[in-house]
Amino acid sequence: MENKPAVFFDRDGVLNKDIGYLHKIEDFSWLDGAVEAIKYCNDHGYWAFVVTNQSGIARGYYTEADVQLLHKEVNALLRAKGAHVDAFFYCPHHPQGIIELYRKKCSCRKPGTEMIRQAAQSYPIDMKHSLLIGDKESDMQCAEKAGLLGVRFNGGNLKDIFDCPELKIHLGENNDSTF
Repeated sequence: MENKPAVFFDRDGVLNKDIGYLHKIEDFSWLDGAVEAIKYCNDHGYWAFVVTNQSGIARGYYTEADVQLLHKEVNALLRAKGAHVDAFFYCPHHPQGIIELYRKKCSCRKPGTEMIRQAAQSYPIDMKHSLLIGDKESDMQCAEKAGLLGVRFNGGNLKDIFDCPELKIHLGENNDSTF
């Protein structure tokens, strides 16, 4: 399998409405253009990954199994629309967590880069042409530390990000009449 660019999406506030500690599919609500943005990645041969801090696990609000089930259900919703996320990576840790197993400082919690490293070890990623889309400063710091282009999403339609000619060039798309 050849290397191809990856788009790393933060989850809450980028793909779905950030309601705080989301862990049930009935509370999940897509943001405008999120499904279309993921489908764009699928259709253009980019890996589509989700990298998300999930401190609610460490805080005892929900379990890893809850997060895994939510991600499975999100992918089922995407598949119904002809799209998919290739893999979900999440950090269950927080230094002030109440669950001993997850109470720690770690390298996977953004702005740490462990989730990006895990993806790069599991998939043939062209890191030079990859990017991270996030809504927080910690996302941008993670992107910078991982050597990725960081794209700040401040609301609106997520798919519109992919209409930027400079972004298409970064991803390695040919500069032709399709732009």
